[in-house]
Amino acid sequence: MVTLNPGSYTAIVRSFSSAQQPAQSGVALFEVYDLRNSASRLGNVSTRGNVGTGASILIGGLIVGGNTAKPVIVRALGPSLTQFGVTGVLADPSLQLRDGNGNLVEANNDWQQSAEAATISAHGKAPSNAKESAMAPTLSPGNYTALVTGVAGATGTALVEVYDESPSP
Repeated sequence: MVTLNPGSYTAIVRSFSSAQQPAQSGVALFEVYDLRNSASRLGNVSTRGNVGTGASILIGGLIVGGNTAKPVIVRALGPSLTQFGVTGVLADPSLQLRDGNGNLVEANNDWQQSAEAATISAHGKAPSNAKESAMAPTLSPGNYTALVTGVAGATGTALVEVYDESPSP
């Protein structure tokens, strides 16, 4: 447990390695919780990873706490990551948001086709590439999972991120 000052942070998950044990690849889980002893809030969380097929898709989870609905923006980026030196990006990410029971809340492929495209743009969260996915639902309290896959089974590196668009406390 750590108390963080306001700002941006990056967590990096790597395999342990030593002279006796080489690094290994695999699936990892990183979690962050806002324990909110004050009026703070966690404004954004994102994960970059490899999008495979089947059980190897990119998954990001979120929990909407409290007792009121919360507006969020969820994005799946691939092509725009090349401007940051990322290679092997997912050329056409597709995004699904599911509730805690696995029910589809919303799906998007190509963010400009979203009914919420104007909202996404107005909040300054429009992806820079038309092939990237985004949605702007208002979510009731509960657990949600964002699932990123490649259109037509494509694979590559992508970023899934969630922004809390509710007013600052």
